[in-house]
Amino acid sequence: MRIGLAADHGGFELKERLVVLLREGGHEVVDFGPSVLDPADDYPDFVVPMALAVAKKQVERGIAVCGSGVGASIAANKVAGVRAALVHEVFSAHQGVEDDDMNVLCLGGRVVGPALAWDLVKAFLSARFIGAGRFTRRLEKVRQLEKKELSNE
Repeated sequence: MRIGLAADHGGFELKERLVVLLREGGHEVVDFGPSVLDPADDYPDFVVPMALAVAKKQVERGIAVCGSGVGASIAANKVAGVRAALVHEVFSAHQGVEDDDMNVLCLGGRVVGPALAWDLVKAFLSARFIGAGRFTRRLEKVRQLEKKELSNE
């Protein structure tokens, strides 16, 4: 799978670990940065380009990491077509994909340790959207909301 990763200084160390683990697992990784630790960087500068790549299907899924994961989630969800969620436990990592077609996993580099983060990533990447009628119906409502917001700009 082709995976996009992005972080800020708060998620830099975890992102670097995940890049290695994903590549070792046979995934193609597109690293949206940062490439060096900079305590003054801002998560939107890295998360938004990754989210745009997910929306344009240049990568199949994305992973965004900041200190808490909250800012990364907020930024990613501003991009139409992105369905990002901050996740701290395995059930939501796969259920978010299965029921809600989540395509960006957000993690807190200062909240989850590397072992749990890897378990979350594996659950996220192995899950598939079920596509049941009620899930598709709900996602269509989200798409309509995005269309309305875009047309009002």
